[in-house]
Amino acid sequence: MAVELWTDGACSGNPGPGGWACVLRYRDAEKELSDGEAVSTNNRMELLAVIRGLQALTRPAEVVVHLDSSYVMNAFTKGWISGWQRNGWKTRAKQPVANRELWLELIAQTERHQVTFTKVKGHSGVELNDRVDRLAVEACRRYGGRQKP
Repeated sequence: MAVELWTDGACSGNPGPGGWACVLRYRDAEKELSDGEAVSTNNRMELLAVIRGLQALTRPAEVVVHLDSSYVMNAFTKGWISGWQRNGWKTRAKQPVANRELWLELIAQTERHQVTFTKVKGHSGVELNDRVDRLAVEACRRYGGRQKP
């Protein structure tokens, strides 16, 4: 049985105050995590939600990551990460890849665990996705964000 990891990030302005959140579920156990940064970006918060969730696992596990971030999803499913690595962490436009340190940590976590990414449509009534969205918005507000739920 796989661990379910539901993640989301929020940002008030881009850059601006940001928040991330995740919910880990395994059998009958559940754990919520959230935090943020005073100055961040939405992409950074999306990455941190996945990273912090995977880091919270005390031993390697099979994990299904549910996320509404095309940025994170496509990096893995469309081979962006492999391309960035081949190009010395440069984009196709020869610019440095944003959030490289977070991508490196996320790669390390996906090597530690057996991870499958599942895309969820945001704000579509999926209970756990809506829950992590609310938690991320609350975390964003703690750092000064004014984002509405």
